[in-house]
Amino acid sequence: MTPEIPMRQAWRALAALCVGLFTTLVDQSLVAVAVPHIREDLGASVNQVVWVSAVYLLMFAAPLLVTGRLGDRFGQRNVYLVGMAVFVAAALACAFAPTIEMLILMRAVQGLGASLLNPQPLSIINRIFPRHRRGAAMGVWSAVGGSSGLIGPTLGGLIVGTVGWRWVFLLYVPLGLLAIALSARWVPRLPTAVQRIDLLSVLVSLVAVFGVVFTLQQGPELGWPAWLWALLALGALAGVLFLRLQRTAERRGRAALVPLRLFRIRNFALGVGSVATLGFTVYAIQLPIMLYLQIAAGMPSERAGLMMIPMALTSIAFAPLVGRLADRLRPGAVSRIGFASMIAAMALFAALMRDGVPPAWLVLPLVLLGASNALCWSSNSTISMRQLPPELVGAGSGVYNTSRQVGAVLGAAALGAAMQIGVSSTGFADAMGNTMLVPIAVLVVGFAAVSGFRSDLER
Repeated sequence: MTPEIPMRQAWRALAALCVGLFTTLVDQSLVAVAVPHIREDLGASVNQVVWVSAVYLLMFAAPLLVTGRLGDRFGQRNVYLVGMAVFVAAALACAFAPTIEMLILMRAVQGLGASLLNPQPLSIINRIFPRHRRGAAMGVWSAVGGSSGLIGPTLGGLIVGTVGWRWVFLLYVPLGLLAIALSARWVPRLPTAVQRIDLLSVLVSLVAVFGVVFTLQQGPELGWPAWLWALLALGALAGVLFLRLQRTAERRGRAALVPLRLFRIRNFALGVGSVATLGFTVYAIQLPIMLYLQIAAGMPSERAGLMMIPMALTSIAFAPLVGRLADRLRPGAVSRIGFASMIAAMALFAALMRDGVPPAWLVLPLVLLGASNALCWSSNSTISMRQLPPELVGAGSGVYNTSRQVGAVLGAAALGAAMQIGVSSTGFADAMGNTMLVPIAVLVVGFAAVSGFRSDLER
């Protein structure tokens, strides 16, 4: 049983965890701004600087099934602190990397640290907050998570333009140390629920997720060679074997890495599917938007980054309020509004990202996207995780985060292909606008999933 935590301590713990969340998630957009400067300073090839970002995302995504379960085994607080320490140490090494090869290696270690810590807060929130307060907590959590990727381009441009790219990585050091200090003081130690983890399942899960994520991430860059398709097939086969191992874990005297009874909880199963569609959309659309603003509309990078501020502010303002609504309204009500709003935002982007339309009009879909972000993320997380028993929250958090990250990789690959096809057949602005239509079909699937959410009494 999880001991009852005073609400004051629970909110303090959430604040500490939010510092760590912001630090790891802002990386994906912050470092991207520094890539041209890294290439020039270290004399790197285009492929090498691509790997500065790609290896972080790969090492972030591939172990998530494992790292979520490690929290159940060794304690979410402990795994979070270890992950943050690894992340900070690797960031410091990145800041002083003498070569591009050393930078890529340290980025891989940094991604592993992020993977260790990222699933733990979702588990902790679901254990320290009572059921009727989790929506409010998830609202704050989602506001920080949603704003990190939007603030990154503006913050990155400011840092790189004034003090240089190495200070991007040095920024993580004080933030990470603050997260460690606050978490060690405020995040409670919670009882562990798993005695042993099946090491064979760990290895097979790494092969499965790595094979799929690497293929989707690098396929467009490498031109889809035959060996890459073979790696995808290996990942798929490993996935089938992984499911079999989970089914037979108890018979073999092992704790399943991903207990299949998780998917018998209706809201969790639907939430895992819907968060993949959110990941597909939200993490991928920033590229066509930024390309449109800088190339088609001719904006300097600093001004293009500032265009994202209304979206960030709207998301930050709405998310805590939406979280409270998720505690009070019937499951799915807020989520359906959010998904419908996001679909409308995509259609509005497509209509406005055309030759001759003033780019200032994009503020309308950007604000709508910020609101829909808040409506979707916090309510989806709250409803998906709310019914999980304490011994499954770590495994559930790993599955939930893996689904989000795989969705993001799929979205990047799909939108990248759409942009390439569009540019070859129409004008640049129209190509970017047409690309924004791609997520709509995926979001319709997410809308259908959240429409199936039921109240706790109906599960």
